[in-house]
Amino acid sequence: MKKSTLLSVLGVIIASSVSSAYAEEKAPDACIAEIQKLKVGEIIKLEKLNVSGKLVYEFETKDSNGFETELMCDAAGKIIEKETEVSSASDEAFKKSAKVSEHDAATTALKANPGKIEEVEYEIEANGNGSYEFDIVSDKGVETKIEVDAVTGKIIETATEEWEIGEEASAKK
Repeated sequence: MKKSTLLSVLGVIIASSVSSAYAEEKAPDACIAEIQKLKVGEIIKLEKLNVSGKLVYEFETKDSNGFETELMCDAAGKIIEKETEVSSASDEAFKKSAKVSEHDAATTALKANPGKIEEVEYEIEANGNGSYEFDIVSDKGVETKIEVDAVTGKIIETATEEWEIGEEASAKK
């Protein structure tokens, strides 16, 4: 390969990497702007996740009535998922569709990702169905979120946590 061609290819790779890093740095600001438009409350927690190789930010908000909402936002600053959190599996909104017990859902999550369950969240998906979200820490200290559908018992999402800021008070440990 000619030296000038090699330098051109190298320049494109570097520019692409810088552009990607810049977009990743600006994504949380764009996400916050979108969340503020929704008026879902105060942001209480932010996590940077890897979902199937893609960067996703997960924001937890709490409104003045104590209701929590979880919003997933992509690297472009677009909200891609919105869920409502409830305090337990016995919440009416959760149990009206749930057919799978927390124990069975935990067994499924741990089979897919062995470790220790550090936190459980009970979520209502956009379609009204419940799901269990387990934060599992491996023996190497890596935290993975496994979301199990409370209707089917199937894993609907797996995400590796890169970092977290803040903490919600309602999560069961």
